[in-house]
Amino acid sequence: MPPNLCLLFLLVAATISTLGFSSEAIGVNWGTAASHPLSPPKVVQLLKSNNITRVRLFDSNPLVLQALSGSNIGVTVGIRNSLLRRLNSSRKAAENWVHDNVTRYFSSDSSGVRIEYVAIGDEPFQQSFGEQFRPFVVGAAMNIQTALSRVNLASDVKVVVPCSEDTFQSKSNLPSKGHFRPDLNKTMIELLTFLSKHHSPFLVTISPFMSFHQDKNISLDFALFKETISPHNDSYRTYRNSFDLSYDTIVTALSTVGFPEMDIIIARIGWPTDGSANATSIVAETFMKGLIDHIRSRSGTPLRPHNPPSEIYIFSLLDEDQISITSGNFERHWGVFTFDGQAKYHADFGQGLKKLVNAQNVEYLPQKWCVVNNNMDLSNATVTAVDACSDADCTALSAGGSCYGLSWPGNISYAYNSYYQQHDQTAFSCNFGGLGLITTVDPSVGNCRFIVQIQTSHRESISGANLSPCMIMVSVMALFLL
Repeated sequence: MPPNLCLLFLLVAATISTLGFSSEAIGVNWGTAASHPLSPPKVVQLLKSNNITRVRLFDSNPLVLQALSGSNIGVTVGIRNSLLRRLNSSRKAAENWVHDNVTRYFSSDSSGVRIEYVAIGDEPFQQSFGEQFRPFVVGAAMNIQTALSRVNLASDVKVVVPCSEDTFQSKSNLPSKGHFRPDLNKTMIELLTFLSKHHSPFLVTISPFMSFHQDKNISLDFALFKETISPHNDSYRTYRNSFDLSYDTIVTALSTVGFPEMDIIIARIGWPTDGSANATSIVAETFMKGLIDHIRSRSGTPLRPHNPPSEIYIFSLLDEDQISITSGNFERHWGVFTFDGQAKYHADFGQGLKKLVNAQNVEYLPQKWCVVNNNMDLSNATVTAVDACSDADCTALSAGGSCYGLSWPGNISYAYNSYYQQHDQTAFSCNFGGLGLITTVDPSVGNCRFIVQIQTSHRESISGANLSPCMIMVSVMALFLL
């Protein structure tokens, strides 16, 4: 081979190696648990502008699917957990669901929606759900599979089941001791047998943030893919980051029940930017860079060297102010973009060093805010703020949050404004017994942003679970007692 040709070959080979995990394999979760969601066409344009070519939905909202039509974005359509019992018991119900939510939109070319997966529920095996959904998952999956086969889509659209991180466990946090929860063993074998038969992947959540948040043995550097002086050793295997530790725990769990070669897709992974200590845009950007660089390097893990997951889905695309905060106030701040589509930090979805493109032509409510009237008797102000936050989103006031540093009565103003924007700036929503005052002067302080809500002509059904009134009140009162 001539020297110049040889050099060209080596350069091409190196490029292929570097790009083995393409940008197309990095998708995002697009949730709609927002009081004022961006319109689906604007979100689709946001995806396209940032080279995001795969998206996972938590339901099958027709407005969202219509907006995705012709985009050539690979789509995972979700089935709500509440539908699983019905789909398990009725093949006809499964056929109707496939007709209404897959066949109606599907296209293998660019004319319709490029649906790639149907997700049976959203983490239906989550331990906190108990037996609420588990008995119906595999049956629902089988019936949806049969319905897809009847319309000749089974080879194009795969049936999958997103599994939560608590689906698997490990003694002493060692991957070699990984196993599925004992109460799930029988169900998991049935599910994995089904997935293997139909050449479908295993979808699972990995959350280095939650591991760090809940496990004192996981350091921040270990979660962020930083070189650490304290790697985790498991026999002769060395783990230098939390992702590999969790991933190989899953591999071991799969191997233990007879599926060592099962393809794994990371259905949900990310880092929040508010509502908790170490939940900031700076830390999230560090995590995202470490994750994407690690996956694209194709180094794999000790148990699957040079064999990274075939796809990962970042959680999430946008902040959602209606998500349940049972797990923590950070739950509403996983977005790479703010609720109004503004990038919080840099993430490489294939555009390299270029900045992410913000949502375009977003229409906001007037530049008005609601704050506390300092000329009034404020002895009852905290009570009214707690009441406001029981309905609006005040999670940024949490310890470690972007507005935690606000002193009284600044935190009261934040609560008032959150409620005011939540209710579309109606005059009554800034009353608070005469303690509220509407202003055109932005009261934001430093990184603490007092939002102006967006105008929205459509309100999608809320996908996040709501807290009980009691739980909301306990969480909210804590914000003003810290």
